[in-house]
Amino acid sequence: MINIEECILYRDFEQDDILKQMTESINHYEDATYDIHKRREIFFACAHGLVEMAGNSGFSGNLWHNYLTCLLVNKENAFSTACEIVGPVKGSINEVALHDFKIFKKLYDFDINKIGESLDSTQSGIICNFENIDENCKMYNRRIRDRICTLSIKLEQAQTVEEFRDDIVQFYKDFGVGKLGLHKAFRIDHDRNDQVEIVPITNIAHVHLDDLVGYEIAKQKLIDNTEAFVEGRRANNCLLFGDAGTGKSSSIKGILNQYYDQGLRIIEVYKHQFQDLNEVIAQIKNRNYRFIIYMDDLSFEEFEIEYKYLKAVIEGGLEKKPDNVLIYATSNRRHLIKENFADKEGRRDQLHASDTVQEKLSLVARFGVTIFFCSPSKKEFQNIVQTLAERYQIQMPEEELMMEANKWELAHGGLSGRTAQQFIDYLLGKK
Repeated sequence: MINIEECILYRDFEQDDILKQMTESINHYEDATYDIHKRREIFFACAHGLVEMAGNSGFSGNLWHNYLTCLLVNKENAFSTACEIVGPVKGSINEVALHDFKIFKKLYDFDINKIGESLDSTQSGIICNFENIDENCKMYNRRIRDRICTLSIKLEQAQTVEEFRDDIVQFYKDFGVGKLGLHKAFRIDHDRNDQVEIVPITNIAHVHLDDLVGYEIAKQKLIDNTEAFVEGRRANNCLLFGDAGTGKSSSIKGILNQYYDQGLRIIEVYKHQFQDLNEVIAQIKNRNYRFIIYMDDLSFEEFEIEYKYLKAVIEGGLEKKPDNVLIYATSNRRHLIKENFADKEGRRDQLHASDTVQEKLSLVARFGVTIFFCSPSKKEFQNIVQTLAERYQIQMPEEELMMEANKWELAHGGLSGRTAQQFIDYLLGKK
């Protein structure tokens, strides 16, 4: 008998219906006194759930093992969260984990084809060797999906419980655990009970810093600050400001892709969600990852007061901002908040007009690092176009390429890296 109820750490999973039902099928597959119709109903319900999981995740191979592996890599408990990033840990928690892994190893070792044979069904064979025609993954990015499949095979082949444990611990160390470990980027939402929820973003643009042509000084400044952060040294909140289309947002995406393997994660937040920031920080402050709270295209009009929430979170509240959290923002405005000449000249109905100015400027002052991204010159724009054309192997005489690029930028937004990329995309589409 396999008693999953005796697990100590690995229990109370969010999606454990298949686990409970399949375990019941394993325990009773030879029991002649157990209602055959009930057994068939349970087994085919499990088969349905596993195939649906394969459709959402793009899994192939042994779907039962893939399902068990998903449970293990997503379960955040005292053992898994201790192993993330740092790897093996010492203490009695290892013995507790081994106790649970003995139970799970029995589930891996059992051949569910035996259940199919007892029910005179061939569907178990399909589940054990599933060929997926759609590799699109709604649950994970493809890289993590493939790693889960690889781990599933390793756990199936593990000879001992200790080997089983070591394989899982290595996965926790390399890729993390739970949604915060297995995903790069997140957004904020609310669940059915209106509680703040951090939701993974599975489709991330694979932008790298090298893809951004030029801006070497700006990129290096961003890299230096981020490297200090991921290495546990002192780092500053960062504001990237400047002209539109100059690569501010792309730089943030490039930073995420470059330092994800070192434990960097990013959470995208919009202005109307600033009131949820304290709850978000409470959920991530004790994890072994480094989190950038990312605010894209940040700016405020005179009537918008959300910036006051942000000021309190960045610096000024009673509770100190955790060391594993930084705020990165991009903006077209240097001072983020719209300013009028009336603010500086003083209004008749304001006794202390300078206080209004200082209140608005105090927000940007809380970003320790500010990086300016300006529009490229004509020569720099042409260099960007030429570099991108070579990268995408566009065959066109240089003189013709420059002439077409100049015509394009005059009609499509002026000199910027974004305009250059759009021009290259146009040529690729035309080709």
